[in-house]
Order: sequence, then C-alpha cells, then structure tokens
Amino acid sequence: PTRFFAVLFAVLLACASSIAQVAPQQQITWPHNKKAVIVLTYDDALDSQLEKAVPELNRLKLKGTFFLTGLSRDATPKWRAVSRKGHELANHTLYHPCLSATMPDNPVNASEHYSIYGILREIDMQNNFLFAVDGRSARTYAYPCTETEVGGRSYVDSLRKAGLVKYARVGGDVDAVITDFKKLDPLQVPSYGLEDGTPADKLIAFVKDAERKGGMGIFMFHGIGGDYITTSIEAHKELLEYLAKNKKDIWVATFQEAMDYITKANKG
Repeated sequence: PTRFFAVLFAVLLACASSIAQVAPQQQITWPHNKKAVIVLTYDDALDSQLEKAVPELNRLKLKGTFFLTGLSRDATPKWRAVSRKGHELANHTLYHPCLSATMPDNPVNASEHYSIYGILREIDMQNNFLFAVDGRSARTYAYPCTETEVGGRSYVDSLRKAGLVKYARVGGDVDAVITDFKKLDPLQVPSYGLEDGTPADKLIAFVKDAERKGGMGIFMFHGIGGDYITTSIEAHKELLEYLAKNKKDIWVATFQEAMDYITKANKG
C-alpha cells in the first residue's frame, strides 16, 4: 500500500506540473480580460520609422513608443505629429553614449568616459527637448546600447533617485516575456532586442508566447525597411496585422501605459 500511494503521488505531481506548463497561471489581469500586453518600441529616431513604421501603426490604429536620441530641426515637427496621433515619445539621451567597443564610430560619446552626473544631466536635457516637442512632463527611458553603466559604474539607482524618468527599458532576447510583475524593477524592464532581418514568424511566435503565459512582451525595433538592425517592411507589417486581428486578446499599449497599469495593479 505504501508503494502504491507513493507511485500515485508521483503521478499526480507529474500531472500537476504538466498542467502548469501548458496553462501557466496569469500573474496580472489585463484590461477587458485580454490575455497579454505587447509594447512596440523603436529606438534612435530613425527616418525609416517615420516613413515606414508610423504610417502602418496609424493605419491599424496601434500605438508605439519611440525612444528618441537628439532631434534635428527638420525632424522635430514630424515627431510632434507622431505624438499627436497618440504615440509615446520617450528619452534615449541626447548623444546615445555607448562603450567604444560597441560603437567605435562614436568615440566622442564613449560611455566609459562619462560620469554618472554627466549621463543624468544628458537625460535631463533630453527631457527638456522632448517637453518642447509634445508638452508632456512624465517620461520613460531606454538605456543606449542597453548598457546600464557609464564609467564602469551602474547608474540605475542614481537614475531612480533622480526621478527624471518613470520607467526604463533594458535589453533581452526572445525569452524576455515578463510574468513576475511583483519582482519587476521599473527601471530595468526587459525587452526582445531584434537581430537584423528577424522574420515575421519569429516576431509572432514571441507574441504567442506572451499570450500563452499571460504576460507582457516588449519589442525593441530599430530600422524598418532601412537604416540599421533592420526589420523588413513585410515582417513588421505582418506582425502589426496579427496584433490588429487579435486585438480582442492582445492589448497593444505604449511603454508608459503598460507600466502605469502594472504599477497600479501591484499596489492593489
């Protein structure tokens, strides 16, 4: 009898584990009982985003978050128009400092030569520029090159204490679906950093993974049909059309909208 109950317990434990893997418990209830939230983010204020991404987002009535680095005089009115369509303009510093080993063509702004004070001042200045564009004071942030250090020191906690931004996005890969929201650091929110030429089926698979897990998935795009770290126009369009077709189950939100909702839910 003892052996029988031991075997029975092992079988029940295995079944429970299997069920948990097939249908993971949702950690948060999304608006209108949607299954997941997807955030579309675009880095570096690229021309291809204005020319290719924004029109497609507008056509399908989807919102994106654009992490802007600096702004030329000619581009400013274009980004102001993007904001008026409901998209989020977010902070990506003025000069995009990265390690010289990562970006050897930008030695003047090599992040190993920055101080924490210097990076915070630059973030603050970009906030002021963005305020002049969209009139908004609350701002989110993405670490250039997903690097959270300057001069060999982390500036995450200094950024937190400075209160310059509400939330900040870091990097990650195809496994970066967020489900544990209680432990989520709002100043280190992971995202799926795309490789050059990532196909549509891989993009959609990431969304489906977020749906299955009941979590949040954040895309990090750069070029759309041009520029660098390029996602093809076709792959980007196919992803957006999938999101629009499945809007009953997927909430496509800006980074700030999604994080505001999560922050409020965590307090409840």
